[in-house]
Amino acid sequence: MPRKKATAFNFETAIEDLEYIVEKMEEGNLSLEEAMLEFEKGVKLTRECQQALQQAEQKVKILLERQGQFKLLDFTEEDVEEFEEEENE
Repeated sequence: MPRKKATAFNFETAIEDLEYIVEKMEEGNLSLEEAMLEFEKGVKLTRECQQALQQAEQKVKILLERQGQFKLLDFTEEDVEEFEEEENE
């Protein structure tokens, strides 16, 4: 489902678009030119998503600093595995 042109970036829509692009490419029915166009769209969407996530992280950091908490902790591999286990239940 291609993303409609909008004035504001929508993270969830971009993720859906990325999933759609991956599905189309995995089907293997695209010509080389079509696959390259889809790949370029995917790269652009990925960059936009990464930028949105970085901005969100920065906002969280600012909010935590205002509350006297100065340190953001990185997820560990164990955190990711625990989250995936909970999600699959």
